[in-house]
Amino acid sequence: MNEPRDPQLFYFEDDGILPNNPKLPVVLYPGALSGKPEWAESVFNGCGWHNSWENGVFDYHHYHSNAHEVLGVTHGTILIKLGGENGSSFDLQAGDVIVLPAGTGHKRITASADFRIVGAYPEGMDYNTRLGNDGRREQAIEEIARVPLPKTDPVYGDKGPLLEHWQIR
Repeated sequence: MNEPRDPQLFYFEDDGILPNNPKLPVVLYPGALSGKPEWAESVFNGCGWHNSWENGVFDYHHYHSNAHEVLGVTHGTILIKLGGENGSSFDLQAGDVIVLPAGTGHKRITASADFRIVGAYPEGMDYNTRLGNDGRREQAIEEIARVPLPKTDPVYGDKGPLLEHWQIR
């Protein structure tokens, strides 16, 4: 694992379809696991982010209203869109880690044939999958507001940059 670098922060506002997160930024750690991207799941689990999986990313906008999510690219590349149709696209490669606060819309635009990603949740929280048109918008907004801040950074543990940048204002 590399030493912490300055993470990149991105804010996404409610677009009327996807709530995104009104208070917390998406945090991107470029190359955080570039030395050993295949260790992503072990790193996340060791930092208290559990209920992990390895697979891909859906090719439609979705979000999790009841949990924050960390995604670590273990193989290949992905062009991922965050924040809804009017959001931003990011080219991620093996070793990159991105932390999505509850409510952040995301979808795969394209990915390499060998693309794999690991996801995990603080303290192993269960997560739901919501769509922008599922008729549960008000309930989702209430759920997002109740999701607690994580106690650890998924890559750097007790002293990671996420803890500094994810403070309720």
